[in-house]
Amino acid sequence: MRKLVAQKLVVATHNHGKLEEIAALLAPFGVEAVSAGQLGLPEPVETEDNFIGNARIKAHAAAKATGLPALADDSGISVDALGGAPGVYTADWAETPDGRDFVMAMTDTWARVQESGAVAPFTAQFNCTLVLAWPDGHDEVFEGVMQGQLTWPMRGNQGHGYDPIFQPDGYDITFGEMDRWEKNKISHRARAFEAFVRQCLEGAST
Repeated sequence: MRKLVAQKLVVATHNHGKLEEIAALLAPFGVEAVSAGQLGLPEPVETEDNFIGNARIKAHAAAKATGLPALADDSGISVDALGGAPGVYTADWAETPDGRDFVMAMTDTWARVQESGAVAPFTAQFNCTLVLAWPDGHDEVFEGVMQGQLTWPMRGNQGHGYDPIFQPDGYDITFGEMDRWEKNKISHRARAFEAFVRQCLEGAST
């Protein structure tokens, strides 16, 4: 496992909120985070049918363009009754001509689950894959999974995406009802980041 010893890291995202979250994680280790969006990098086309493949595309594109290590993530929800869909196409299911509409996507997903003939509980998983890539082509992969089930109707206005219909195992509230900081401690992304910190940052010398 290669340690991250660089003092600057590109976060392969154009999402300011995601940059803030990752920058806060990196700060205690003396690593400065800058986003692909801030650097004016284009968003590469994600052509893979799995989380690791798409995260690799984003991380390696940013590392190659900047000459710096780059961190990218790919995430989504997989519903067992739908054979793992929407999975890597989670955001695609919300696309409309006017932008992403996750209320529409959640409504459509729930309708498909009902049509599937599956019996409750409607188990699902949130997945997050992180890829840390270096300019020389090397990369490290970290994965996090949060098990849970779909619930209806939608509950809560916290979070984003499918959070209002996802109830994580061990809780009686949805991600959409959960305090943002509480969710950030237990989520699929938190678990992937925990592995990243433990294996690439702790003990690294900057």
